[in-house]
Amino acid sequence: MTHDIGLMEKTEMYLKAITVLQQSASPVTTSKVADFLGITVPAASDMVKRLMQKGFVLAEGDGGIGVTAEGLQIALQVIRRLRVAERFLTDVLGLSLEKVYDEACKFEHVLGGEVEERLVQLLKDPMSCPHGHPIPDVHGRLPFGYPATTLVELKEGAKATVFCVPEEDPELLLYLTELGLLPHVNLQVRQIAPYDGPIFLLIGDMQQAVGRDVAGRIYVTST
Repeated sequence: MTHDIGLMEKTEMYLKAITVLQQSASPVTTSKVADFLGITVPAASDMVKRLMQKGFVLAEGDGGIGVTAEGLQIALQVIRRLRVAERFLTDVLGLSLEKVYDEACKFEHVLGGEVEERLVQLLKDPMSCPHGHPIPDVHGRLPFGYPATTLVELKEGAKATVFCVPEEDPELLLYLTELGLLPHVNLQVRQIAPYDGPIFLLIGDMQQAVGRDVAGRIYVTST
């Protein structure tokens, strides 16, 4: 029984990783899954093959991998539990943003349906996690989609609002918190340095610089 539980948790982790990466880093490759989960590429490749055999994962036309309808259903249930737990840890327990993902991952496999529903009621049915990502409803439907624009795509002078930031990277989140570059924050692109240099932003009355790799992971809406 313990082995079965461990395998199910592992399956949920992989399906969640592939689904999240499809939303932000498509096409999804085995190496991206390995990086997301903090494991080796051979280990990820072996598990992906097993999930393909079980009918949870499939090969995509762009050379990447995706989840089947059955795999997506499981992934969205896990993502819902994860993001509800993140909201609880932030809103009720006051945990700092860079800590909530790792802690919430401990909840995502063990929250029962009744506890999940009580948390949703306590939190007044939140639509997004503290990082700005949508929380699927009980039927797996997302309340809203992602914008098509990331910070790195904005032109000089453009004004925007941060929509969401990566949730799984605590060091990056600590850095973004120090910059004040968090969901719902308004900003303006003041200058884009040449030769792949940094992007200079006006956030409130402070000017901050952010690298292009980081800017490409932050989704924004134009204002």
